[in-house]
This record gives sequence, structure tokens and C-alpha cells, in this order.
Amino acid sequence: MQVRQTIPIFRIFDVAKAREFYVDFLGFSVDWEHRFEGVSPVYMQISRDGCVLHLSEHHGDCCPGSTAFVRVTGLEAYHRELVDKNYGYLRPGIERTFHNSMGVEVVDPFGNRIRFDESLGAPR
Repeated sequence: MQVRQTIPIFRIFDVAKAREFYVDFLGFSVDWEHRFEGVSPVYMQISRDGCVLHLSEHHGDCCPGSTAFVRVTGLEAYHRELVDKNYGYLRPGIERTFHNSMGVEVVDPFGNRIRFDESLGAPR
């Protein structure tokens, strides 16, 4: 077996609020979305810079309040981008973590977390 990609699924309850957070604030793009019928729950894929997430309104797809850990480079620039947007519901900080890296954690309107992490190299 060879793993080609892992895609976390986050439970959402409001498509407009999800778009405001993931697209407008975090800068992801909507790749596609699917509904079985016009009024049925949405299932969508979003992505940014190689990070792919699925967002689902479907009951039972996943548990609200999940966390995805995402290793990145360029975290300080991304953090500045987020802070400069002056988003009214979240002002994430940037901190040094216990495993010699920097981290920025964001929490979506549904309690799901993304922990962006950048390694600072070998411990001193």
C-alpha cells in the first residue's frame, strides 16, 4: 500500500458561515461541492497550498470539534495575513511549541481546529 493523500473531514452546520471562515478568512478555495438534491446537506472540498479539507453538513460523517494537524512552511507570513484581515470572530496567536516549532491554531465556528505547525529545526 502507498498512501497518496489524507483528507480530514470537518462537520459544519452553516454553509455561509463555513465559507466566511474557510474562504474569506483562511484563504481556502472551494474546489467543488455536492448536494444530492437542492435542499439536502452539502459536502464540499476546499484547498489551499496543498492542504485539502472536506466539509460536511451530513449527520454521521464526522464529529464536530475535530482537529487537523498541518505541517507548513511560511507560518509567520500566513499568520500576518490572517491578523491583517481583522476577522471579528478570531485573532489567532503564534507561539513556540514544546517540540521546537511554531504553531498557529484556528478554531472554526463549529468547534473544529486546525493546528498549523512549522518546524524550527533540530532542538538546541
